Amino acid sequence: MKNDRQNQLLQIISEEIIETQEQLLERLQAKGIKSTQATISRDIKELHLIKEPAGQGRYRYAVSAHRTKLNFADKLRTIFRESVLTVDNAQNIVVIKTLPGLANAAGSAVDGMDVPYLVGSLAGDDTALLIMRDTESALDFTEEIKEMLR
Repeated sequence: MKNDRQNQLLQIISEEIIETQEQLLERLQAKGIKSTQATISRDIKELHLIKEPAGQGRYRYAVSAHRTKLNFADKLRTIFRESVLTVDNAQNIVVIKTLPGLANAAGSAVDGMDVPYLVGSLAGDDTALLIMRDTESALDFTEEIKEMLR
């Protein structure tokens, strides 16, 4: 139901200029989807919708160009919170210990993050090695991961 509503919401904003949450609610109801303004507000946040200029001083809802990166960052946090046991570094290498079988997921998530100082990664069953450009980058990234785990 939530996915259907959000898909319809995305379709509506791609087809017409929608300026307010009330308009979104009306369009959804016209399509037979019952909802509330509070639910629409949560959907807007979850879908990372923004308001962009539509001309003549008007604004419309649109999908953020950063949506993919934001969603990926959310997924990375979830993967890390659920699977990472420890993180440490040695010189320019970050060592991530995970639950068995989850190091590849953690390594893949990091690879997709477009970290500029990440040279590459290697993952086994429960350990991922991240090779950074220098020791300082490894220290910084280790702290970022620790912050995600809190």
